[in-house]
Formats: sequence, structure tokens, C-alpha cells
Amino acid sequence: MKKQIPSLIPLLALFSGCLMNLPALLAGENSTLPEVEVTNVRRVFHNGEHNAFTDMIEFKGKYYLTFRTCPGGHMLFPSSRILVMQSDDTKTWKQVEEFSVPKRDVRDPHFLIFKDKLFVYTGTWYCGDAPPKTRTLNQHLGYAVWTADGTNWSKPIMLEGTYGHYIWRAAAYDGKAYLCGRRIKHFTEGDKDRELIETAILESDDGLVWKTASLFNEKQGDETAFLFEKNGDLLAIGRSGTKPAWVMRSRPPFEKWDRKQLDRYIGGPLLAKWGKHYLVGGRQLKNRKPVTSLYWFQNDQLHEFASLPSGGDNSYPGILILEPDRALISYYSSHEKDEKGKPITAIYLADLKLKNQK
Repeated sequence: MKKQIPSLIPLLALFSGCLMNLPALLAGENSTLPEVEVTNVRRVFHNGEHNAFTDMIEFKGKYYLTFRTCPGGHMLFPSSRILVMQSDDTKTWKQVEEFSVPKRDVRDPHFLIFKDKLFVYTGTWYCGDAPPKTRTLNQHLGYAVWTADGTNWSKPIMLEGTYGHYIWRAAAYDGKAYLCGRRIKHFTEGDKDRELIETAILESDDGLVWKTASLFNEKQGDETAFLFEKNGDLLAIGRSGTKPAWVMRSRPPFEKWDRKQLDRYIGGPLLAKWGKHYLVGGRQLKNRKPVTSLYWFQNDQLHEFASLPSGGDNSYPGILILEPDRALISYYSSHEKDEKGKPITAIYLADLKLKNQK
């Protein structure tokens, strides 16, 4: 029997007094890039547990938000669960799905629309019955749930071909689905040496059975966000631990790559195309403190236009492009405290609007 999670409707009412009525955040120092107004930053979910790792998507006229919730915290716990919320207007949300995998920690859920189905992918660490004392990518395994109508969901399905892969963001192009999968080179024992971590592009015909198509990075592999252009060109932004992130480009069959290191670290990267511009989001360090920031990406340079209210454990944003000049960002953060003064880790949304757009 599933544990019941409070509806977002009473939670929104409960926390209405805590919503952050902040002045608009304006940006656009580069005259060739749009100016962005960030408003209505609000907490939309907190249940007393650790809530993190967000993604958003629109499917068949409704909006979806997913994230991980866990009573144990950020690290590995078999009690972790993935929640999926649905909204008609991005203002009022209700839970439509919750799932977990026995003896495994579930985290980093990501959406993909593929062959008229909405998939939610999650990477899972093996735990057993309690938090593990050690962990290895070699025991990692991908799972998914899917729906054709947003109401009826499949049970969690193990993804063939993902054992030993820490799966992450997904995309689809030309009748095939693609996943980011982090793994240890040759599946050797031990993953403390980042030089041995590679990041693969996994390919599937049905969204459930996967094989390796290529490698984003052959060493220092990490969380990678990617998107396909209309002509099949692939653009990717990849984390590299706490070192500066990578921008990577290729085209099918992904045999040749152009790789360049950026000027800063990005944790939990987001990459999206908004009109003709590229938006990047993720965690950075400001004055040695982690915050969630948003950038325009142009000519291999990051142009920051906002740092969202955030702190501590934070980042892993998702995005909804609602209109040519309007978007919604999801993320998680630990910058607020409960009535007892204890930090909470909650889910937040922020409205983005392009200014002076014709």
C-alpha cells in the first residue's frame, strides 16, 4: 500500500504566508541577449522530508513536475520515492503517481515523451534493507514508469542494458530515445578515480531496452544535459565534478566530438532552447556558497541572468517553455527553515518572462 503524500493544494494554502514576494530580478547585460524578468518565486512542496532533483514537461495539454522525496535525506536510502505532480495551469498541483524500487534508492527522475507515451526515468543505487556503507556505479540500474494518458501508470520497469549505468537526462530524435548514462570504464572495481568515469549516450527503440551509441566523455564523466537540433546535431553541457563544466557537440553517428571546457562549475545542469536562444541552469559557487543560477549560452560563453533564492543543498532545475516569452523553472533548495529553525529541503518554482519581446 502506497504511503499517502499530502496534496499540494492544502500545502500551498499552508505555506502561502511563506511565499517569497521578491522584487523582480532583471538581467540582460549582453545587448544581444534577451532581458529576463524572474518573478513569483514560491515554495510549492514540502512534506517534512528531503525533496530534490526536479524536472518538468507538458504532455497532452497538462503540466507535470517530478522529484524525489526521502525521509532519510540526500544520501542513499531504500525509503526514497519518486513523486509525479500534474497541473492544468502551473498554479495548482496534484499528485498523480508515486513509485519506489524495493531495496534501492531512487533519484534524479527525468521526463521523456516518446512514441506518444510519457516516461519517467530514474537511476537507482542498490541499498539492501538499509542505507549502504559502500556504493558502486557497477550496481546501478535504471528504471522507468510510463503513461499514455497521464492517469494510468505502469509499474516500475527495469531498463535492460542499464546495469552499471547511473542514468540521467533523456531526449528523443528521429524515432529513437537517448539517455545519459554514467559508468566506470570497463566496469572495473572502484569509482573514486574520476579519470575512470565515462559518460555514455544510451540509445533505445522502445524506451525500455538500451545499448551504447557513443560516449559524451571518456573520462571525468558526470551529469550531462543534452538536446538535439532539427538537423540531428547534438549539443550537451556536462558537469565535471567540482571542476569547470564541458560543452560538447557531435552529430549522428556521434563518432567525432568537439569538446571545450567552460569557465565555471555547473552542478545538476539544465540545457534548453527557448526560441533561438540556449538556456543553461544549475548550481554554481558564489563566495564559496552554492546557489542555483540561470544563464544564456552563446558563443561558448555563459551569461548569467539570474541567481534564484537558494542555498545549501540545491539546484537540479527543470523548465517548461509556456509561451515564446514566458517559461517556468523548477528547482530544489535548503535555504529556508521550518518553525523550529531547522533547514528544510523543498521544491520551488519561478516564473520567467522575456522583456521587450515583439
